[in-house]
Amino acid sequence: MRKLLITIVALLSVLNAQEGMMKPKMMGMFQTVLDGKILQDGKSKAYCPVCGMTLKMFYKSNHSATDEHNHIKQYCSIHCLADDMVNDNAKLSNLKVVDIISLEFIDSKKAFFVVGSSKKGTMSMVSKYAFKFNEDAQKFAKNFGGKVIKFDEVLEIAKSELAKDNTMIEKKRAMASKHGEKLYNKICRKTDKKFASIPQTKTYIVENNLCGNIKGKKLQMIAIYLYKR
Repeated sequence: MRKLLITIVALLSVLNAQEGMMKPKMMGMFQTVLDGKILQDGKSKAYCPVCGMTLKMFYKSNHSATDEHNHIKQYCSIHCLADDMVNDNAKLSNLKVVDIISLEFIDSKKAFFVVGSSKKGTMSMVSKYAFKFNEDAQKFAKNFGGKVIKFDEVLEIAKSELAKDNTMIEKKRAMASKHGEKLYNKICRKTDKKFASIPQTKTYIVENNLCGNIKGKKLQMIAIYLYKR
């Protein structure tokens, strides 16, 4: 019995240590949460429809909207929301954003945004995070810098930054594509399939187990390569 108890305690210690090792890795970015609401439907619902980023990895900067076909679209950032509006002429309504305190989606028009804090932005050089209550936004700005403003002004800022941010993003994608090509040739089964978007590519890779149990940045890099080639 004593040996059994010692074995159980040792096993629990190992499991706790593994859990402690996993959480920091998963939670390494400020935007990331272990769990978050996915409001959109479809096979690619886990990914931003514009850039293909995994939504839960950037959950604290997530936005959502209803399109002209009454489908909900969930974006990794206000950058991708603005990009969809400007470059794809998306007709969107019922705009919502994640309150980073409660992690719930709230009405974008009623939210208080902190723009330009020291926390890293998503798809943009200038960070933009939302809060349900003004006092939470003011406290965040006091601790991390930035300016507290409302949604309409934030959206106009995001639109004005699109060209500059997209230039930065394309440079990063070019580098990611090179790394993705190397990974693809090393670990993936080959495919001649053509893809219409990065989220579609990621979904195909995962559903068909094309590259084994790959996820995160490596999955994104391979998807970018296959989409762009």
